[in-house]
Amino acid sequence: MSLIIKRAFYSSFFTDKVRKQRDSAKRTSSFTLIALFAFHFSWCFAQNEATLLFVGDLMQHSPQFMHARQPDGTFNYDVCFEEVKPYIEAADIAIGNLEVTLGGPPYTGYPCFSAPDDWLWAIKKTGFDVLTTSNNHCLDRGKRGLERTLMMTDSAGILTLGTYRNAEERQQRYPLLVEQNGIRFAFITYTYDMNGFEVEAPNVVNVIDTTQMKRDILVARTMHPDVIIAIMHWGTEYKLLPDSYQRFHGQWLLEHGVDHIIGGHPHVIQPTEYLPYADKPDYHLVVWSQGNFISNMSAPHTTEGTMITLTFRKTGLITRLTEYDCKVVQTTRPDYRLKIID
Repeated sequence: MSLIIKRAFYSSFFTDKVRKQRDSAKRTSSFTLIALFAFHFSWCFAQNEATLLFVGDLMQHSPQFMHARQPDGTFNYDVCFEEVKPYIEAADIAIGNLEVTLGGPPYTGYPCFSAPDDWLWAIKKTGFDVLTTSNNHCLDRGKRGLERTLMMTDSAGILTLGTYRNAEERQQRYPLLVEQNGIRFAFITYTYDMNGFEVEAPNVVNVIDTTQMKRDILVARTMHPDVIIAIMHWGTEYKLLPDSYQRFHGQWLLEHGVDHIIGGHPHVIQPTEYLPYADKPDYHLVVWSQGNFISNMSAPHTTEGTMITLTFRKTGLITRLTEYDCKVVQTTRPDYRLKIID
């Protein structure tokens, strides 16, 4: 009888203990499911934002660097960027087109540019983070000029895309992936020509070629970017509307996976268009030409350019362009001060 009572007691004890553990496990499981649901819900609706600022051609004609020259032989460009600097610094990523080489002295303007190194440091001080270097003037000082330009931008801590010392460097650095506030941007860039100069091996310059561009876009996709942006050096100089070459390659880029396009080279402002995606209810932004940002050019419309700020918002897995702001800037004389006029 005593054994039966003991067995009943222990059976009851362990049954209660198991029941309590089971109830506790259920409560823990419920809490875990609630926590996971809350995390998933918050992640799906969490929003990240990043701003990109684009400007056109950063040029240096000889009157510009002659005006900036100081008695000690240095060059001071502070006055040029005073008014626009706050906008450039405020952007998460600021991008411009370096339309000169940093080939060292003697410094020269058009037709073969070689700007003082102080020009680059002024650009850095103003807040630029990324410079495109594939344009029709990137070989103005040949192989040495291309490589010295990259040496200087590397030393300044400015990211570049478009020209490379060799194929291995291009493979490592291109496409350019920049992550900001949890949003991944892949940048690609190409130029229509290099003013007839030939690239000397082993240097590489990105030129507009649909076979190569298709390969590069596929590589960009493997980086799992949220946004792919093409920065194109194309078009007919001084023309206020995009030409057939721009329109053909612009449409080609969009059809092959590029989200937005920023263009330059014509030295004048061309229209901005919103073109619909083929597979979703959204729009591509295509800026056909931003014009000059700063230069000594005086032909009609060449003293003006745009400063464009794009705001991207990421919610869960979806990233969209949510804001577009465009300011028109003008290069004033005689001090080459950039002034916002619209």
